Amino acid sequence: MRWSEQRSGIAGWCVANLKNRPKYIVKPLGKQDRAAFSCGKAELDKYFLERASRDVREKITAVFVLLRQEDEDTVLGYYTLSSLYVDTGEIPEKLRKRTGRYRQVGATLIGRLAIATAIQKTGMGEFLLMDALARSLQATKTVMSFAVLVDAMDKQAEAFYRKYGFIVLRDNRLFLPMKTVERLPLPR
Repeated sequence: MRWSEQRSGIAGWCVANLKNRPKYIVKPLGKQDRAAFSCGKAELDKYFLERASRDVREKITAVFVLLRQEDEDTVLGYYTLSSLYVDTGEIPEKLRKRTGRYRQVGATLIGRLAIATAIQKTGMGEFLLMDALARSLQATKTVMSFAVLVDAMDKQAEAFYRKYGFIVLRDNRLFLPMKTVERLPLPR
């Protein structure tokens, strides 16, 4: 089985298995109640409670929140998107050829992704990741991005991203080419 077929199968499974669940939506961070949110990782909880609003206000990062359609005040998860450059020397050689002579190329960073402890291991992490990838791809219609990058905070997070085809660049930084994102069965 080719890698792209395997990834499409996982993403398709995620979307198909969410059909019988409560309806979830992802929206930009607004006036939702964030005080009760906890994902079990102190660093992610603290960021969301103390810095997320400021980062949005200062145009440092975009924060998107997962909500139940019938309860748009309770945050069940979140992720952040921002832009950065990646040195082409870090990119696997096969992909580096596509960058021409550029020493750096633009990329999209999923800086944080967290799911409330109450709904972990229900497929909502995958749901949020697919939403983040879809938004990242959509953004390339106005601002180009060669890839999506993540900085995994631990081995568990690294395994999660690798399951969706992210490639380790160095240390905890992983990379998924936008051409690969383009082929995923993402929500449009």
